[in-house]
Amino acid sequence: MSGNKGITGRCLCGAVSITVAGDHDPRVGACHCRMCQRWTGGLFLCFTAEASAVTVTGEVARYRSSSFAERAFCPRCGSHLWFNDVEEGGEPRRYELMPGLFDAARGWPLRSEIYVDRAMASIQLAGDHRRKTRAEYEAENPFIPGDMEGGLPAT
Repeated sequence: MSGNKGITGRCLCGAVSITVAGDHDPRVGACHCRMCQRWTGGLFLCFTAEASAVTVTGEVARYRSSSFAERAFCPRCGSHLWFNDVEEGGEPRRYELMPGLFDAARGWPLRSEIYVDRAMASIQLAGDHRRKTRAEYEAENPFIPGDMEGGLPAT
């Protein structure tokens, strides 16, 4: 599933605007890992877009949350903007954008959910979508050892 129609989103205060002018997946993914829980207060939601399709205007603060990824937010209002796996030079491989920034995302379905065995009791997502446990996800993807149990990740 791929969306080609251009969409624009913005942070809470409007200081940062993000335009996706090409291929993106108009479905939402969810992550329940401990790092995402700490970052979002409970649940990380995102949709993916090719780096070449994304244009960002406004000042953005970036936090390198691991050796392979960064998280970005508006330094003025604190709105979370994206999570990216990054290349050696710091360039994004693709964007995992926060759907709440985009009015167009209101009707998008949930495509997948990871770290389902780590989900907070108050956050149980219903529906027929792909689900992976911590072990299933980490068998195929980069991750922070220990999923931040008892402390901060090594960077």
